[in-house]
Amino acid sequence: MTDAPRPTADIRRVGVVGCGLMGAGIAEVCARAGLDVVVHEVSAGAAQAGRARLAASLDRGVRRGKLSAAEREEALAHVRVSTALTDLADRDLVVEAATEDEKVKVELFAELDRIVAREDALLASNTSSLPIMRLGMATARPHQVIGVHFFNPVPVLELVEIVPSLLTAPQTQSRAEDFVTRVLGKRVIRAQDRAGFVVNALLVPYLLSAIRMLESGHASAEDIDTGMVLGCAHPMGPLGLADLIGLDTLTAIAESMYADFKDPLHAPPPLLLRMVEAGLLGRKSGRGFHDHSEKQVSS
Repeated sequence: MTDAPRPTADIRRVGVVGCGLMGAGIAEVCARAGLDVVVHEVSAGAAQAGRARLAASLDRGVRRGKLSAAEREEALAHVRVSTALTDLADRDLVVEAATEDEKVKVELFAELDRIVAREDALLASNTSSLPIMRLGMATARPHQVIGVHFFNPVPVLELVEIVPSLLTAPQTQSRAEDFVTRVLGKRVIRAQDRAGFVVNALLVPYLLSAIRMLESGHASAEDIDTGMVLGCAHPMGPLGLADLIGLDTLTAIAESMYADFKDPLHAPPPLLLRMVEAGLLGRKSGRGFHDHSEKQVSS
């Protein structure tokens, strides 16, 4: 008997927990790679909305010439959306893309540990900032738990952060990296299991600084974003990017980083907290630091 992992090519059955923007994107890239994908959602309504989100993304791919109509249909045929978490029992890999809430994710990993039957299955989290160790310790197989952090929009952006915990087995990391690079065609960077990983550890303080600048009346949202686009050649200004990420998600990441490092620069500004309380979450709600209602209707 050997402890060697199965070849990456044997990861053919993928489960995705959550079919929001990130979950739908992860399901899409897996389906376009020819994998058998089961996506879990909490209700029939959420499942229907998730499948519609996936179909709309594939439609955009057809319009932009990224895939043919036949490839769209083939990708959709590879995806089944279910409200039963037990439908993930036979998966080789399960990627959790639920809400950025530690309690929710810990409970979910404990449940996945009971449900996913394959002894060598990988349990991955798409968390933006939460400790992979805590998710792994919710299971009886922390050596098979790893962070696999995609970026939005998943079908477009090629980067994936691979985040092992102190207990993640080297075989788990190598299998995850192989899968992401060879099967999905993405580019991997490796990060330590610290809040924010690589990208958000650099990005979030910058975004929070822009919000504090707006909050203090230093400049308008439009001028802050225009300054960074035209003055620093950034493709998008910080407040527009915050709207794209989602202000609730940004708040959750900032709170996780502040809990880890206790650096005031990581604390979410009051303006950000009030906007989240008001439901002004950015593009997904139609309004954040900018008005996205027309874009939402036309998308």
